Amino acid sequence: MATGAESRAHSLHDQDRSPRIMIVAGEASGDLHGGDLAREILRLDPRCELFGIAGQQMRDAGVHPIVRMEDIHGLGLSELASTIGRTIAAFRELRRIIRRQHPDLVILIDYAEFNLILSGVAKRAGAKVLYYITPQVWAWRRGRIRKISARADRLAVVLPFEKEIFAAAGDRASFVGHPLLDRVKPAQDKRATLARHGFPPGARLLVLLPGSRHAEVRYMLKEFVGAARILERDHGLSPVLALAPTLTPEQLGGGDVDLAGIRIIEGDTYSIIAASELALVTSGTATLETALLECPMVISYKMSPLTYILGRMLVTGVNFIGMPNILAGRKIVPELIQGEMNARNLVRAAEPLLNPAIRAETVAALTALRDKLGAPGAARRVAATALEMIAS
Repeated sequence: MATGAESRAHSLHDQDRSPRIMIVAGEASGDLHGGDLAREILRLDPRCELFGIAGQQMRDAGVHPIVRMEDIHGLGLSELASTIGRTIAAFRELRRIIRRQHPDLVILIDYAEFNLILSGVAKRAGAKVLYYITPQVWAWRRGRIRKISARADRLAVVLPFEKEIFAAAGDRASFVGHPLLDRVKPAQDKRATLARHGFPPGARLLVLLPGSRHAEVRYMLKEFVGAARILERDHGLSPVLALAPTLTPEQLGGGDVDLAGIRIIEGDTYSIIAASELALVTSGTATLETALLECPMVISYKMSPLTYILGRMLVTGVNFIGMPNILAGRKIVPELIQGEMNARNLVRAAEPLLNPAIRAETVAALTALRDKLGAPGAARRVAATALEMIAS
């Protein structure tokens, strides 16, 4: 049995030891927000050792990659075959670390199934769990709400209605605001953006956002390009593709997609969106980014038939796929899903948004969404919560 002096010495030793925090993100958006969170944690306490599943954003922010995010993420159930072995191996390695090395805190960022199972491992091992950006359980498999509430010591939710969804967690759940509020802003105004990329001052841009993963691009890009050709011909729009940082221009080539005449822009996505008349957007984080930049859009999504069938069986309780429409509670921008998503329908959905009156109404509706997303500073607030949890 330890004496009082030994207990105090042990306590002082613990206080001197660098806090060890596991952070796990498995998607591009989670990596983005995980990187911001890591920077805030290290700003508040530079002694912290951060490690886990990390993409380029998190690695740049100082997170040591036990597993690189790029090596394990996939699009849907039928696309996971190529990464499932590495994903299982990654899970086993993180489980081993949690059980044997006992990190001071485990921070889970979205990545629904993987992180939900890992939260159970952490809970059983006695590790503290902070869930940041909870999975969209309000859209599919709502039975997971109870599991997440039970396994997480704290929940930092980023959508206003999620606080109520996790009501069972009581004060352990808090709405911290959406992290995109700190990130989404153009680097320069429209005139400067057009000049920077060699467009004439009066150019009217049509921005294509076909997704952040190669599998998404494979399904979306051909139809986006087909629609862009028609909108260029009939309405004088200049098509430009804003490339996600997780992709390279080479990954857009191949197949029967002809990108001739379509400018590919890297590293200036927000400025391009803000300078555009209209956007064709793959459903995901990009829809909310486009909304915050007040650009009218057509939201669409297409996946393998198997993934779509299984998804339809699981998704309940929502009427829309795009976050702007979900937040608004009504369809403020058009949506096209699966068989409806083709070049002809994209053009039909897009053309009304070029009407000045409809465009102005749409921009006003998108502008109103910002107030629903809370105040800037989400990463800072979550970082403070993380360090508070370690200290308690």
